[in-house]
Amino acid sequence: MTQVSIIHNPRCSKSRQTLALLEENACDIQIIEYLKTPLTKLELRTIIEKLAISPRALMRTKEDEYKAQGLADVQDDEQLLQAMVDTPKLIERPIVLANGKAAIGRPPESVLAIL
Repeated sequence: MTQVSIIHNPRCSKSRQTLALLEENACDIQIIEYLKTPLTKLELRTIIEKLAISPRALMRTKEDEYKAQGLADVQDDEQLLQAMVDTPKLIERPIVLANGKAAIGRPPESVLAIL
């Protein structure tokens, strides 16, 4: 059975759909509700490396908090990482980690590639 972690928000429909898909595939799932247990900067860096994306690509740029913090003008990756640590709502979700890889569950089926 594959050990899988999901960075999850139970209020998000895509996150719920991704979790259901993982359950259907008989995975051993660790659920991390990142709004209750925020990710560290190191954890975010690791996820970004596994996804092979920039910190901004992991951000929900349409959130009010993104605009209120003026993050569209920020070019420093460390500042963007710190914004996600300080305001976890800015992190795209769900993120699935399995087999040393990561995938964003948008669409939910995209996580199947790493199982």
